[in-house]
Amino acid sequence: MTSEMQEIAITEDKPLLTGQTDAAKEHSVETPHGVLRVTLHGTRTTRRPAILTCHDVGLDSKSCFSPLFKFEEMQEIVKSFTLIHIDAPGQEEGASAYPPGYQYPSMETIAEMIPAVLQFFNFRTVIGVGVGAGAYILSKFTLANPDSVEGLVLVNIDTNAKGWMDWAAHKLSSVTSSLTEQILCHLFSQEELSANTDLVQSHRERISKAPNLANMELFWKTYNSSYEFEMCFFIRCPVMLVVGDQAPYEDAAVECNSKLDPTSTSFLKMADAGGLPQLTQPAKLTEAFKYFIQGMGYMASSCMTRLSRSRTTSLSSSYSMDGSRSRSRTLSQGSQGGQMPPSPSQTMEVSC
Repeated sequence: MTSEMQEIAITEDKPLLTGQTDAAKEHSVETPHGVLRVTLHGTRTTRRPAILTCHDVGLDSKSCFSPLFKFEEMQEIVKSFTLIHIDAPGQEEGASAYPPGYQYPSMETIAEMIPAVLQFFNFRTVIGVGVGAGAYILSKFTLANPDSVEGLVLVNIDTNAKGWMDWAAHKLSSVTSSLTEQILCHLFSQEELSANTDLVQSHRERISKAPNLANMELFWKTYNSSYEFEMCFFIRCPVMLVVGDQAPYEDAAVECNSKLDPTSTSFLKMADAGGLPQLTQPAKLTEAFKYFIQGMGYMASSCMTRLSRSRTTSLSSSYSMDGSRSRSRTLSQGSQGGQMPPSPSQTMEVSC
């Protein structure tokens, strides 16, 4: 950690749940670049890495991750690891709107705030779980702090800069669509939007009526102005890429998978998951997450007796126009109690 990160202060410590020894608590942690709202859940043991999450645009830590981490089959993981949920600046529930002209921190700056959080809670390493913009932030954090990250789960990752055609299309959509609809198009597949599912309706109402909608817009604009980075060539920790079939960032996730180290990368493409698989398919994502953690050497005795996944085998190798190789391997293996997970020695594309 750098010397500029030594001054860490807690300005609030508010329990969210009562009557539980591992109740979640909200903290406002001072960092060199401002305050981050952080929610810690668990016993705060540092014998294992913490699971650190970062949410997407239009969401906060609760709306993005609560359904997943409250899922019944996830409780074995929750009881074994401390959870640290980070809210991007001004995105937490109940946040006050920033004043006009406020300069929102860049994605890189938000990533630079994370080491202060680890220092405050006295965690040396983490397993990162990020969605969309949160996946981008955690990737940047990993590149700058490789020794602090033991593994990454990246949902809907997009590391590509927008070309001028995409930029022009986005500017046009900004004029013709409301902010709420722009964010919904980012979060959900076209099928979900056309069907106007209950999940889409609930998030449309939540976003449109959010008191901090102006803050969401700042985060949204910052994410859209972020530049491309070649994380694929430099991240060396185990990575699990997750994307829903027909999700808005399916192609971007496939492209990222084609460039990551095949000896430490798993690619999970989930059928019938839409744009937010952690909300629509928590059972499948939980099982995949357990396999991922087991592959890192944790929870080796964990049994998966309730869930099973059929995985078909195919191996393909091709080259894109720019010469980068894409690889996918799908394994055919049922989930059996006490069975050790496959070794992360190949890239796996798992269609659930």
